[in-house]
Amino acid sequence: MTRPRLAFLDASHGDSSTSRNFRRELDADLVEFDVTDGRLPDHFDYDGVVISGSSSSVYWDEPWIRNLVSWVADADERGVPLLGVCFGHQVVAAALGGTVEDMGAFELGYNEIERTRPDDGNDILAGIGERFTVFTSHGDRVTELPSGADLLAENEFGVHAFRRNHAFGVQFHPEYDTDTAEAIARQKDFLPDERIRSVVDGITPENYAAACEAKRLFDNFVTYVNRTNAGSVESAA
Repeated sequence: MTRPRLAFLDASHGDSSTSRNFRRELDADLVEFDVTDGRLPDHFDYDGVVISGSSSSVYWDEPWIRNLVSWVADADERGVPLLGVCFGHQVVAAALGGTVEDMGAFELGYNEIERTRPDDGNDILAGIGERFTVFTSHGDRVTELPSGADLLAENEFGVHAFRRNHAFGVQFHPEYDTDTAEAIARQKDFLPDERIRSVVDGITPENYAAACEAKRLFDNFVTYVNRTNAGSVESAA
């Protein structure tokens, strides 16, 4: 089967590790767009779409964010498979009619997530344990899922994964390597120094190895994209 062609909507404000991390994890050809610079695809002829994390908030009144949410909503209406990560997860939720808000706290570091539905082998978390370790970094959360969406995973900070039809969102960062995790943690200078030290101390080979389980979701998404597009071709034949 050919590698899918995915539109990669990069909202990282030019962070060089973002493209590197997603290209390493996704077995697909990525066509990149710096959405913070107002660049969006001018069509929807992609096998799927991936939206990255960002230091921005979905509810900020900025043109590039409004345009991004609108484009993702249009892609969803056309049946294009979507995967949003962290900020991207919130973009997908907002585009589909959900609500994103400041949670009044900041989740940072390796934490445990719990699945909320049995593993039927068909969703983005297929093959991942009922409780699994991930790296997190966010101060916003999805407080209301889009109508018709299924909650897939959560922890005490709220929604960590959901699905509606061909649209998927994960709040955590399965793409991070240890260098990225440490760099992101050290950037959070609005948090107490002792908390940053604790998070950095927790970026160990053992925790990273545990978090690698969640990377399976990238293969699951690519498999879903290929299966969806194969079905579309058969329907058109």
